[in-house]
Amino acid sequence: MERSMNFDEILFHIGGFGKFQKSLYVWICLPQILLAFHMLISVFTGAVPPHLCLSTNTTWPLTASFDPPNFNFSLVTGPDSDPGRSCSASGGIPGTPLAQVNHSTALALSDSHATEGCQGGWEFSKETFHSTVATEWDLVCDHANLNNVGSSIYMFGLLVGAVLFGFLADKYGRRNIILVGLTIQSTCGVGAAFAPNFYMYVFLRFVVGTTISAVIMNAFVLGTEWTGSKHRMLAGIITDYFFGFGYIILAGLAYLIRDWRKLQLAISAPGFIFIFYIWVLPKSARWLMANQRYEEAMDLVRKAALMNGKPLREDIEICQGYKDTVKIEERTKYTVIDLVRTPKMRRNSLIMFYLWFVNVMVYYGLSLNISDFGMSIYLTQLIFGLVEMPARTITLFTLNRSRRISQIAFLTVGGLACLLTVFIPDDLSIIRTVLAMVGKFGITASLSIVYVYSAEVFPTVIRQSGIGMGSMCARAGGVLAPIIYLLRGVSKKAPMVLFGLCTLLGAALTLLLPETVHQPLADTIQDVEGSSISEDSEEGNMKPDLYEECPTRNPDIIN
Repeated sequence: MERSMNFDEILFHIGGFGKFQKSLYVWICLPQILLAFHMLISVFTGAVPPHLCLSTNTTWPLTASFDPPNFNFSLVTGPDSDPGRSCSASGGIPGTPLAQVNHSTALALSDSHATEGCQGGWEFSKETFHSTVATEWDLVCDHANLNNVGSSIYMFGLLVGAVLFGFLADKYGRRNIILVGLTIQSTCGVGAAFAPNFYMYVFLRFVVGTTISAVIMNAFVLGTEWTGSKHRMLAGIITDYFFGFGYIILAGLAYLIRDWRKLQLAISAPGFIFIFYIWVLPKSARWLMANQRYEEAMDLVRKAALMNGKPLREDIEICQGYKDTVKIEERTKYTVIDLVRTPKMRRNSLIMFYLWFVNVMVYYGLSLNISDFGMSIYLTQLIFGLVEMPARTITLFTLNRSRRISQIAFLTVGGLACLLTVFIPDDLSIIRTVLAMVGKFGITASLSIVYVYSAEVFPTVIRQSGIGMGSMCARAGGVLAPIIYLLRGVSKKAPMVLFGLCTLLGAALTLLLPETVHQPLADTIQDVEGSSISEDSEEGNMKPDLYEECPTRNPDIIN
């Protein structure tokens, strides 16, 4: 007699995190390093070095490798300088080589107050960067905003990719979309290194952004669907660690490669190595079952069982039809509107959406603008990468005590640290960087928590819809993060003040959320609202139990 088991029961028997799952996570984690490269590369490729505006009657040489050792670019872009010194035509001193321009001369040039604009181009400092997107296409002064807009368009690509590839993954499978995403990502990433103009570069980066979502989402889902419930949180943290490794490695790569095109090529070309994933990356057995490909799913399960050293008996079969049919029937009764239809559900949903939004906005707001903190951009990048590790690790210990207090505590730490940076003078760059590091620590830990908290706050019947909407709000925060730095035109302190206040508001709103640690998951909206009896039960028609014992396998359903 055949014995039917649901997929979670089978995972328990074959091992929820055995050799098969560990090898799977190796394949899932390796691309995370490249994803971190693509997410943060604009810190270096889009950097704006100190620059001096040259007039048309100047005979200064504009050679690419010439950076006069006795010329202090801080006179035109330093904290106490007038921005007009780098954006207004200075009038120049005809016949004077740039190497002979001393500090006094530079001040004299900047005091000429010419207003005709910078028609002679710019001379950029080569002390930190040999070339960047900004130096190649003169994204300074009147065109400086294009740099931030380009970063926002890239982030918008993540939003488009989340919607597009989320749909395609449900139709064609997680594995296929990961392979397609890695291929497009590497191709367009290499293409961006050879972009003939800024607009083509931004378009190719936008496409890369869409593939980031394709790989991140589907790698996470693929790993989750093969991992036992007891190990899913730990497995997710391991994935985050590899993103942190990429964060750290990028600092070293950028330090060694100061030309933006070579750096862009260096982070993109290794992606083609993942072509071997065609042979090693498994499909999702859960997805195969959901698409009624039961024999193929069972073959994969048996291979996983053998690799884990726990082979299944031949009479074991996957029980799928009844429980999934019930779940589908339950889900079809609810829509996204149900997230905000009832009072408590509306309050919880709107607060969670805001938490997703503010966490990602501040995370990338700090990560993409590390040059503002006054220390070496390479050292700051390294420190911010190192902070990722303890920030993600500490959540493993705090989450089991309280979801809500953990979320509040880390948001408060992040928000206060951001606000305190505005009171630190520019010459105390080390203190500003330390505070920014503390802020990054808090917001990174908070971002890790919001994933877990969301899954527990939303009831089963609309959990996927809730997390999907939260993810979209997160991407919107990512789009706004570079744009917020345009507020520096109003005040240099405005971005950090906004980041700090928004984060503290999130901490205050979290007080209104329920505590979910050691609590049973809510299955229905009635569970959230506190209604003990649903409308169906009042009529004597109780909804089917989604978690009842798996019935005997029905050949008519599983065919």
